[in-house]
Amino acid sequence: MPLIVEGGRVPPRWAERKSSRPASSDDNYTQRECLRIAFINNMPDPALEDTEMQFFELLDAASGEIPVLLGLYSLTGVPRGERGQQHLNSFYFGTNDLLNSRFEAVIMTGTEPRQPNLRNEPYWSALANVLDWAESNTTSTILSCLAAHAGVLHSDGIERCPLNDKQFGVFDFAKTANHPLTDGAGQLVRLPHSRWNEVQADALAACGYLVLTQSDEGGVDSFVKKKKQSLFLHFQGHPEYVAQTLLKEYRRDIKRFLRRERETYPSMPRDYFDATGANLVTDFRDSVLSDRREELMESFPQAALVGALHKTWHSSATAIYGNWLQYVLIKKAETPTFPTLARVRSPRPTSSITK
Repeated sequence: MPLIVEGGRVPPRWAERKSSRPASSDDNYTQRECLRIAFINNMPDPALEDTEMQFFELLDAASGEIPVLLGLYSLTGVPRGERGQQHLNSFYFGTNDLLNSRFEAVIMTGTEPRQPNLRNEPYWSALANVLDWAESNTTSTILSCLAAHAGVLHSDGIERCPLNDKQFGVFDFAKTANHPLTDGAGQLVRLPHSRWNEVQADALAACGYLVLTQSDEGGVDSFVKKKKQSLFLHFQGHPEYVAQTLLKEYRRDIKRFLRRERETYPSMPRDYFDATGANLVTDFRDSVLSDRREELMESFPQAALVGALHKTWHSSATAIYGNWLQYVLIKKAETPTFPTLARVRSPRPTSSITK
């Protein structure tokens, strides 16, 4: 079924896809049958629209015959430049609109942290309000990466632990519990990760979380906990990533090294490149370590690498998200009067989402 975007305008990259359309205020099919999901996109400007497309594509692939209506939101307080702010003003709602609504479910992304203590981030108050709202106004909530860390910190005081190196690449995780959300995902769940911190299994278990997938190399991958009316599903990784996402991040981190914005050359993403690609990036690393200049990025073997990349985690990602959508659908059927579709709104004017 097509994804339907709430409001009068669909973000341009997704609008080019034939499967998308805006919701109409007199769309009776939408009102009766769609799962209404709030998508809260907090990614920094360079990744804002890419992240939008990644989640849209994953939901489109996982939804099958389930019609999904997305409302687009972003937290106030996330630092924005002119381009990012303009995109939000054109296609997204602010958190005040969100807190006055009810949804079957919500998906919230992380963002790039700027403070060692997440409680000191400028968006923390808005984030905490949304987490509290989600507990009573949704049947399920997905928290991605940094949002997962913020969620357990806010709800249970669980602090994230810094890693010696970035957890970066594609990892295989074993199922550690039987749960409907991981049914059909195979014995091993394969997903990409990209993070400098982690929350650990013992701290989660002590606070009543159930770890669903975990490995020695990748640590905890996904975990759940029921909070009031909402089942919270947390990912430390990124099921939504497309084939080239890790490459973009790797290239960005190399540029930061060459600009001397970081001290160490970034580690190659684990189990991501084939043998030829690994040799190419190793040769490039060796050349720039002996001559540390940003201009050398012009010789980065981008074109040769892209052709050999594959989204090897696609089946795991779509299976888990498909199970999640089925869970939300079942809960909606059990409580048919829970959230009803509010009137379809147009994007707010420029002043509605502040920097």
